[in-house]
Amino acid sequence: MTKYMKPEEIEKRSFEIIQSELTRPLDPALAPVILRVIHTTADFEYVDTLSFSEGVIERAVAALRQGVSIVSDTNMVKAGIDKTRLKMYGGEVHCFIRDEDVAYAARKNDTTRALAAVDKAAAMDQPLIFAVGNAPTALLRICELSEAGRLSPALVIGVPVGFVNVVESKEALIRSGIPYITARGRKGGSNVAAAICNALLRIVGI
Repeated sequence: MTKYMKPEEIEKRSFEIIQSELTRPLDPALAPVILRVIHTTADFEYVDTLSFSEGVIERAVAALRQGVSIVSDTNMVKAGIDKTRLKMYGGEVHCFIRDEDVAYAARKNDTTRALAAVDKAAAMDQPLIFAVGNAPTALLRICELSEAGRLSPALVIGVPVGFVNVVESKEALIRSGIPYITARGRKGGSNVAAAICNALLRIVGI
C-alpha cells in the first residue's frame, strides 16, 4: 500500500531537494523569496533572473508589520496570497480588475482594466504593496504615477509574464526608483507574484 506524505512533509522535502540542486549559494536575505519562487515554479532560472532593489526585504517586512495592504492585478494573485497571515498584521488584499467603475473607466479612456485598476488604487491615498503577475500595463502605469508624484508604493512586485511590453515594463520598474522585486525577462505570472508575497509574509513571522 502506498504511503502518502503529509503536506508539510512534502514541502519540507521539496525545499531540501531545491537546496541540494542549487549551483551556487544565495544571499541569505534574498534566499527565502528565491526558494519560494522555485518551489512554486520548479524553475531554477529564477536564481539568476529575480532582481531586488537595495534593502527591499527590510522595507517590505517593515511595511507589512505596519499593516500595509496589497493590491493585485489579478484575482489569481489575490487567491494565492496568504490572507490569514496578512490580516494578522492589519493588512488585506484588494483586486479591482472586475469592479464596474474600473471597467467603465477603461472603456471611457480607451485603456486596459489593469491600468484603470491602478488609478483606482492610487486614489486610496495610502501606502500599498502592488503585486503584478499578469499585466505589464499595470506596471507601466505604476511607474508613470510614481514619477508624477501621484503614487508612492511601499513595494512593487513586478513579475508579469508574456511577450508584449513585459520586459520593457520590468526594466522601467527597475529604473523608477520604486522599491521593487522583479523577474527580468519574459517569465513570471500570478503564481510567482503570490509566492513572493507569501515568502515576505513568512519572513515577517520569523
